[in-house]
Amino acid sequence: MNSEELAQLKAEKSVDARGTSCPGPLLAAKKAIGQIEKGQVMEVLSADEGTRRDIPKWCTKKGYEYLGTLEEAGFYKIFLRK
Repeated sequence: MNSEELAQLKAEKSVDARGTSCPGPLLAAKKAIGQIEKGQVMEVLSADEGTRRDIPKWCTKKGYEYLGTLEEAGFYKIFLRK
């Protein structure tokens, strides 16, 4: 997805992990993924640079669809589909 499409995307679940550093955002995402149904979208908010790499790798490993990352002022919005 491009940046415009990601900005319009409505996530069923939002995980705010901006106050944590690696591996906190990934652990928060792992915990929250069980709260959404297959096909639904989750966004992870993180200020940790490593999360930009960790979430896509985790998606590949678990069979989730990594949709993309938006860079906001001081943090990232990382989108995935279960």
